[in-house]
Amino acid sequence: MKNEKTAIITGSTRGIGLAIAKQLAKDGFNIVIIGTREKESYPETFSWFEERNIPMLFIQADVSKAEDREKIVSKTLEKFKSIEVLVNNAGVAPKKRKDLLEMEEASFDRLISINTKAPLFLTQLVAKKMIEQDQEGIRKIIFITSCSSVISSISRGEYCISKAGETMVATLFADRLAKENILVHEVRPGVINTDMTSTVKEKYDKMFNSGVFPIPRWGEPEDVAQVVSALCGDQFRYNTGNYIDVDGGFHIPRL
Repeated sequence: MKNEKTAIITGSTRGIGLAIAKQLAKDGFNIVIIGTREKESYPETFSWFEERNIPMLFIQADVSKAEDREKIVSKTLEKFKSIEVLVNNAGVAPKKRKDLLEMEEASFDRLISINTKAPLFLTQLVAKKMIEQDQEGIRKIIFITSCSSVISSISRGEYCISKAGETMVATLFADRLAKENILVHEVRPGVINTDMTSTVKEKYDKMFNSGVFPIPRWGEPEDVAQVVSALCGDQFRYNTGNYIDVDGGFHIPRL
């Protein structure tokens, strides 16, 4: 028997996205997991859901491709009939960190395509379907951006720019969808202990220990998942106009 509400989480086969998917499953959502490889590549990911008999759909998709974004929406509606939550989590870092003066155009284009353009147009598709559903109750769109939206890092300028752009995408949709009773939130994690940050662990450890970094500690994917879980409830429903600071460097705009 399926649940009455469905959440799509992009980039959800590992790390922050998987932690969010597991938490929302515990919260009673049907879960739509998005990954770029075939399902057989993620046996440990799916065993967790199968063991708990959680209604779940996997869609192999590249969110940077328009046809794949359409597939995400159509397959979700085919199986679960409605979409209550979209979590735009998928994102990439530069393949090589380079000084701003050496940043390559191809790397910039790749990050803008995945980190900024993809969540913009997937949100556009999902928001239209949410409006068509014309239902009462929970309808939330959440953007997982980064503290790099506002903190400069000259060795990965394209990442900072792509995340700053995603912050504006979230703000724009919050303004546009408020009258549709669809709430939009942005979560800006600090430095999270994931595969993406594993190559710079020593560097960040030194920065934390020296006290020069504006974020006090490593965060875990489950920390972000707890924030998303709270946002998918009703406690932030009527708050507007400022940010909540969460331990570990999370910033939640009350939109």
